[in-house]
Amino acid sequence: MGFKCGIVGLPNVGKSTLFNALTKTASAQAANYPFCTIEPNVGEVAMPEPRLNELAKIVGSKEIIPTRMNFVDIAGLVKGASKGEGLGNQFLANIRECDAIAYVLRCFDNDDITHVSNKIDPLDDLEVVETELMLADLESVEKRIPALEKKAKTGDKEAKQTLSLCLEAKKLLDDGKPARLFTPDAEDEKAWKMMMLLTAKKVLFVCNVDEDAVANGNDYSRKVEEYAKSHNAESVVICAQMEADLAALSDEEAAEYLEAVGMEEPGLNRLIHKGYDLLGLATYFTVGPKEARAWTIEKGWTAPKAAGVIHGDFEKGFIRAETIGYEDFVKFNGESGAKENGKMRLEGKEYIVKDGDVMHFRFAN
Repeated sequence: MGFKCGIVGLPNVGKSTLFNALTKTASAQAANYPFCTIEPNVGEVAMPEPRLNELAKIVGSKEIIPTRMNFVDIAGLVKGASKGEGLGNQFLANIRECDAIAYVLRCFDNDDITHVSNKIDPLDDLEVVETELMLADLESVEKRIPALEKKAKTGDKEAKQTLSLCLEAKKLLDDGKPARLFTPDAEDEKAWKMMMLLTAKKVLFVCNVDEDAVANGNDYSRKVEEYAKSHNAESVVICAQMEADLAALSDEEAAEYLEAVGMEEPGLNRLIHKGYDLLGLATYFTVGPKEARAWTIEKGWTAPKAAGVIHGDFEKGFIRAETIGYEDFVKFNGESGAKENGKMRLEGKEYIVKDGDVMHFRFAN
């Protein structure tokens, strides 16, 4: 389990360059004209996880298996996309299938790269994209309401619930606000998610700056950061072209490059981790001589549910989980040392798995 993040934005803002860097491929054609991405490109990316490498080193694991996630490079949206302009609705459908959306916003000046509006204003770009998604959501909600009202009158509980949520969404969308500003009650969360509203998805604003601004951002990116804070979203600053250049280097060359520009890690690592946190995901590990492996779960999952990510039988027949915190596993140089120092815990069915737990599940066949 990972997540599927759609990369969206206006044409020529650096979406495909970012995608190429993420996937370390050139499968998305990066060209200086609109709609160079004709079909959505899907790339599977390994989660950067230094802890996994450290665990493998301690145990002597032959294989290291990180958790993975999907990024989808979606063609540039333009004003009127919700009505079929540009490449329109087919791409709105691609966005609907994603768990989160990364809005790539142009935060750099470059006369050699055209902009569809002939001006650089990331907040204006963001408004164009978000407005199209809100219009698509509003159309979807308005189409559903009459049938739901009819069904709700018969006493159908599910229809009543969905109708109520549709009306809440419509209220926000009519005011020009994204659906993600509504927080459903716990009992409504599943129904809310099933509505698959584009603007209800978690959002990460990616400020694509030039290399000179990658360390501290610039005036453009600071405006986006302020906007994100006030709109229940996150932002991250990267230089897509620099990341693409880094992706083409060997590990040693990339390390030298990063040191030269004063960065500890690639900006893509920050982007991936931000997306991970945004979706409320966590990682636990299983380690042994054969393999060291990372597993993705949602924060708040119990031990049996986490075990089910490995295999359904682990969840059904769950007995207990032998658990060692990552810090203790490293500090005491593995399972034996952690046991000797009383750091291995036997956790039962109610245990909430913590990020970084090293686990071994006992289950009945």
